[in-house]
Amino acid sequence: MNKLTMIMISTLTMTTLQCSLVRAQRLDQAALLQAISGPDREVSDFIRDPVRKPVQVLDFLGVTPGMTVLDLYAAGGYYTFIFSKAVGPEGTVYAQNTVRARQFVEDRQDITQGQALDQKIQQGKLSNVIQIVRPLASLGLQPGSLDTVMVAQVLHDYYNPNPDRALNMLLQIKALLKPGGVIGITDHVGIARYDNNDLHRMTIAQATAVAEQAGFEVLRSATGAQR
Repeated sequence: MNKLTMIMISTLTMTTLQCSLVRAQRLDQAALLQAISGPDREVSDFIRDPVRKPVQVLDFLGVTPGMTVLDLYAAGGYYTFIFSKAVGPEGTVYAQNTVRARQFVEDRQDITQGQALDQKIQQGKLSNVIQIVRPLASLGLQPGSLDTVMVAQVLHDYYNPNPDRALNMLLQIKALLKPGGVIGITDHVGIARYDNNDLHRMTIAQATAVAEQAGFEVLRSATGAQR
């Protein structure tokens, strides 16, 4: 059976949904931290790091050089940049957005998310990044071709209107993963008695339930940025 592990990071939940195999390699965290600390990175992205803990997240996902990664709804490219540095010149990062998503205003900037992503790719010289401007259902990627898929603060948008949409999303992503591939999910943690739809959140129980429905086994839930 496929597997799911969870980690709590501040107000975000970090979840990995893993397909059958266990990864033995570990990320060189010091090297990645140095790679994303240079002047080629957008200043506003540094502000997000204390909460998002990107180096710990990528280590948790088991990302290593040479991997093929899909950043689903990459938006302005916060994780795209970091994945690009992590997988290196031998790896590939697909940064996916829709036409509509590229038109949204980027957080903390007076430009669109599409413009922000374009600038990150150019300024960071991210030659291993390939943009995909199509919905999930028509990405054009081969089944079983991805090592990792990142779903950052998106699952609640699928789940809250209709849980079946979230289930369908996870099943589509799962089909794209190699054996041993991982889906990483970060999202704001909701509280059951609140209106999480209005707050753009979801509970851990909801995320776990839809993952199990998609065929994943929950391995564990932990607090902190450690496996």
